[in-house]
This record gives sequence, structure tokens and C-alpha cells, in this order.
Amino acid sequence: MMTRASWLILLLAVLAAAAGGWLQHASRERRGPDLVGQPAPALRLPDLDGRTHALSDYTGRRVLVNFWASWCGPCLKEMPALAAAQRRFGGDRPVVVGIAMDTPDNVRAYLQAHPVNYPILLGRLDAPDSARQLGDGASVLPYSVLLDASGTVLATHAGVLDAAKLERWLGGEANSL
Repeated sequence: MMTRASWLILLLAVLAAAAGGWLQHASRERRGPDLVGQPAPALRLPDLDGRTHALSDYTGRRVLVNFWASWCGPCLKEMPALAAAQRRFGGDRPVVVGIAMDTPDNVRAYLQAHPVNYPILLGRLDAPDSARQLGDGASVLPYSVLLDASGTVLATHAGVLDAAKLERWLGGEANSL
């Protein structure tokens, strides 16, 4: 027969287990889905001229998808390195695809003053936004996703990509991502 103290301990253990499960679930929701090894979601987004592009348009080449905004200082700091990587690795085929998580007017104004040599698409801002669909559960910008030639997610990165990581990602060193 269980004593009152035993029942209390059992109740506290059940409550602790339930709270732990809830916290783990909530943490996973904030992080977003772990898409590494999975096919990228079928995003279809407009460019600044209103033409729709799909991520699958870039099948056949390794693609760095970079989420940014005109109000994001670290994003703007990163963009010259992305343009340099596009020049070095891209040739006539897109390697970097920028997805602006911003209004079209802000994007146009920024790009008029600071043009880039890679395609820019306009991200979906309503829930679930485009960055979240590609795993940015914390809504951190810049946020980058590396896709292989078949559109499978190889890696993700929140924050500014350093030169060494850009070299590894776009230089094709899949084993050292």
C-alpha cells in the first residue's frame, strides 16, 4: 500500500516528466525543422520584377540560399563576401540566391545603392515565413542554407558566414561542412 508521501513523489515525478516533454517540444518548435539530409521545401518566390522563381529552378548546381533584410546590419556586412563567392564559384550559373525578408521598396532602395551579382527573391513574410520553411525557427538573420545539386539540404547556418565556411560550402567540400 502506498503512503501519502509515495503518492506525492509519484505525482511530482509525472509532472516533471510532462514539463520536460513540453519544454523539449517547445524548444524544437523554436529551432525549426532539422532539414539537413532532406529535400528543400518547394519554395516559389517572386523577384523584384514580379516573376516567380522556384528553388527547383536551380537544380543541377550547388546553391547557397541566403536570407537577409535591408535593416539587418550583419546581413549587409555579409553581402560583399557573398558577391565575391558568386564571382569566384558561380560563373554563369547561380550559386548564391538571396531571399530578402523585407518589403520590395526597401530591397529596391538597398540594391540600387549596393547592387549584387546574384539573384534576389522576395521572401514570404506571413507565417510560416520563407526562412522558417527552410529551418530558421529562431528567425535569425542572416540565415543560410546550402543545397546540393539535387536540392537536398546539406547544411544550415544562422549568422554571418565567415570566409572559410563560404569556401567549404561553395568549393564543394561536402565532407567538411
